[in-house]
This record gives sequence, C-alpha cells and structure tokens, in this order.
Amino acid sequence: MNGYTVTTAAPGHLEGARRVMLDTFHREFGYGYQPRWHWDVVDLEEVYLRPAGHTLIVALHDGEVVGTTAVRAGGPKSPPHPEWLARLYPDDVTAQLFRVYVDPAHRRHGLAGEMVRQAGRFVAGHGGYRALYLHTDTRVRGAEEFWRSVAEPVFDARDGDPGHFQTLHFELPLTGLNRTSRAGRRRGSVPR
Repeated sequence: MNGYTVTTAAPGHLEGARRVMLDTFHREFGYGYQPRWHWDVVDLEEVYLRPAGHTLIVALHDGEVVGTTAVRAGGPKSPPHPEWLARLYPDDVTAQLFRVYVDPAHRRHGLAGEMVRQAGRFVAGHGGYRALYLHTDTRVRGAEEFWRSVAEPVFDARDGDPGHFQTLHFELPLTGLNRTSRAGRRRGSVPR
C-alpha cells in the first residue's frame, strides 16, 4: 500500500486516532465534538482495546495515524432509529462500525476499504456476532458511494431536509460466514 499499513491499534496509536476523529468532527461534519454522539472518543482504550468483541483499526503512514475504523457491540438504538430496525439488529449479536475516517491528505489509497475489510474479518472471527451494521449521514461527501460499494442498504431514513441528518443504514457481509444477510433478502428494496 505504498508506505501505508493497516493494523489493529495499540495504546501508542490512540492519541493519533483521537486526532483523526476530532479533526473529522470539525472539518467534515462541521459541528465538532458532541458528547452524546462521540463519548467513545474520550477513552478509546477502555471502549475499543479492552472489551472482547471490540476493536480499533488504524491506517498508518510512516508511523502516523491517518485513518480509523472502530467496532463495538450493539445495534442501532431506538430512538432515534425505528424500533423495528433495533429489533432487526439486537445488541447481543450485532457488531457496529464506527469512526471510519481517513485524513483528507491520505484518501484515495484504499485505506478505508482495507480498514473495513479488517473490521469484517475481526467480527466474523469473533463467533458471537451475526451481523455487522452501520449507518451514515449521506450529506458527507462520498459516504453513500463508499458504503454502497462494500455493503447492502437495509433502510433509507432520508427525508430530504439538508438541515437534518440524512441517514442510510447498511449491513456488511461477514467474510467467511455462510449466511444469507438480512440485506441480501431485501436486495433491491430499501425500506423508507
């Protein structure tokens, strides 16, 4: 990957990972750190490195963290998401992707795709998970296109108001598992 490495985070990577995340909240999202949404960023070690079934994957360039992807147990919460969606992805058997960010100076090198593949392998190898879920705000440039290239949409919650989150929910296939995903059963029909 031409000077890039993608690996499971170690304690020495956490400050760099936090920097990438906080920069993304400010630069890409435009609203900065929000405790109710970004509480996990305060103690990355406690949230992602210590619990079994959680992980933090980082992309490195010359030893510097330039990308992040996090996995933790739990599905979507209702509210704000629909109750039926939370039931479809119960906390005890669902892993969720968070914090899939790449520093703008290091994009277009396949880093996000490789971090997501490693996250999928981690989840598939865990044994207790049946699904890998995520949601994204489609107002973020490139987000919808990227996720559609690696995952199956399961619910489109967009209402067309650019002042509110335009959320699209996805399920990623778990590498190495012989199963029919919920998304695969709904291919071509994304509920609204």
